[in-house]
Amino acid sequence: MPAYEICYLDEAGALTYKFSATCDDDQRAKILAHAMKTPRAKKLEVWAGEALIYTRPSALLERRVG
Repeated sequence: MPAYEICYLDEAGALTYKFSATCDDDQRAKILAHAMKTPRAKKLEVWAGEALIYTRPSALLERRVG
């Protein structure tokens, strides 16, 4: 099973909380990241080693809104 790091950032992009999890696949890691998100977190990232596999809101969405 792959290991993931799930990170939560505030509105300024500063890391507020991070934890490691072992999940069956990328999709389950994404689901876990959303399930554990607190209302204070403005952005989340899911990392598999050095690879960023998921982020919300996405950079594309931020460009459209901004």
